[in-house]
Amino acid sequence: MADIYDPAFVKGVFDRCSGKYIAFSLICSFGFTERWRKQCVADLPEPTTPNPVGYDLMAGTGEIWPHLLQRFPDLASITAVDISSGMHQRALERLHRHRAHRIAFIEDDVLASNLPAQSADFVVSTFGLKTFNAEQHAKLAELIAQSLRPGGVFSLIDASDPKGWLLRPLYLFHLKVVLPLVERLFLAGAQDFTMIGTYSTNFGDASAFGDMLRAEGLEVEFKRCFFGCATLVAGRKPA
Repeated sequence: MADIYDPAFVKGVFDRCSGKYIAFSLICSFGFTERWRKQCVADLPEPTTPNPVGYDLMAGTGEIWPHLLQRFPDLASITAVDISSGMHQRALERLHRHRAHRIAFIEDDVLASNLPAQSADFVVSTFGLKTFNAEQHAKLAELIAQSLRPGGVFSLIDASDPKGWLLRPLYLFHLKVVLPLVERLFLAGAQDFTMIGTYSTNFGDASAFGDMLRAEGLEVEFKRCFFGCATLVAGRKPA
């Protein structure tokens, strides 16, 4: 049985689904993915330095970039890190060609990317946390803490399992039955988008990752969005 958290497996999933990822995620989430990207940026604490530079980890198609640049027009640069070359090509070819001078890209497993210590004023990530297991989350928390400068800020959000919500069974039915059906009928049955449901339910929520960030000395706020269908961790590295 394949290890769904192996970097090569994750890369294959997102390379194959990159062409239809934007439309599929927007339509099948009823627009909530875009809402949650905005939430991620809104909850990012204000950077303490002018012309901040930072990282978008597990950047995918870079749909958070317009929100970052709108909120922080003096932002100097974003370095996007993603293991999927297909997602990055999609980002620049279809969405962000006119922003390319402000965006650099590292195609790599983020946990092997060796980001320089204290090189970032901010770190953001949307919908990438769920593709890691607990051991990988611990390494990611360490990487974020090391890469942030003193006073640096972060915000990360991901789809989650809304345990305790009355409508959780309906939500899980959507993830595990409706999404695979849509994929089989309209996306040639690649079964890659089906993995979103598997990753999300395995992930649970971002609370454990928040604890890992705290263990690295970061100040962390945990937040549930829409009854816990997404969860967010945001905060700051003490100056």
